[in-house]
Amino acid sequence: MSNAHWHILGAGAMGCLMAARLHAAGCEVTVVLRETQANQSVQLVLEEGRARREITLPGSSAKDAGEISHLLVTTKAYDVEQAVRSIVHRLDGQSQVLLLVNGLGHAQPLLQDFPWLQLFYGTTTQGAYRTAPHHVCHAGSGQTRIGRPGQPAAPAWMSRWQQALPDCRWETDIAQALWLKLAINCAINPLTALHNCRNGDLASREELAREVAGLCAEIAELTRAQGYMQLAADLQQKVQAVIKGTAENHSSMLQDVRGGRRTEIDYITGHLLRVAAQCGVDMPRNQALLEEVLALGH
Repeated sequence: MSNAHWHILGAGAMGCLMAARLHAAGCEVTVVLRETQANQSVQLVLEEGRARREITLPGSSAKDAGEISHLLVTTKAYDVEQAVRSIVHRLDGQSQVLLLVNGLGHAQPLLQDFPWLQLFYGTTTQGAYRTAPHHVCHAGSGQTRIGRPGQPAAPAWMSRWQQALPDCRWETDIAQALWLKLAINCAINPLTALHNCRNGDLASREELAREVAGLCAEIAELTRAQGYMQLAADLQQKVQAVIKGTAENHSSMLQDVRGGRRTEIDYITGHLLRVAAQCGVDMPRNQALLEEVLALGH
């Protein structure tokens, strides 16, 4: 079983959750902090139900000189390019970089400027939210899919990921998996941000459930235009399953709005609408939702 040393770039809710889980599975884990003294330790607190774990992990600065063999990127979508650029001097052609980030469109600049990077892509419906720096509540289990275009076989390190996460597998068609995650995010995150509610409210409140259905109808039409026929047919059901599985979760977009931070809407609904324009698919509900979230001022 491969025991890769993972550096975590982006110590938000998802980054801290993955750091804790990988550590529990026996991986060596280092948290990369933007402003830190070299070798400063990081105190993580993870709450899962009634269980509370405190974990001490080594910290590292992006400016350090040590080579990185395995890098997990869990930043905001709009920070991916700058964050990877800040640490690219520690990477080489053998380094494996896993992007576990919301939305689509953030990898293109990296592929263009650093074609030698080994980029892997991940998507997860795990629910987590941060209550304080490096203090995370795990609010719902979900599926995690990891893959790399043109690589049918899983790398050796996947065995540790499958040990760390209950439903994690190598995905041979990662492009479709990423599209599904985008579609689910588009149907859930902006509505929770706009209505200041948990994911579960999108099922329990009738007026919000109708909005979800309307968004899903538009997204399914575009999904069919992308050639994902079965995914389009199952979309509403899959969205409802995620809402149910993460009912107690506050979406990352809602957390950003509450915290006065920029949201990832440009890489989620914004990306969806850019693809729709290219395909000639009209999406008035999603367009209106994008404008409403942008009007929140974040």
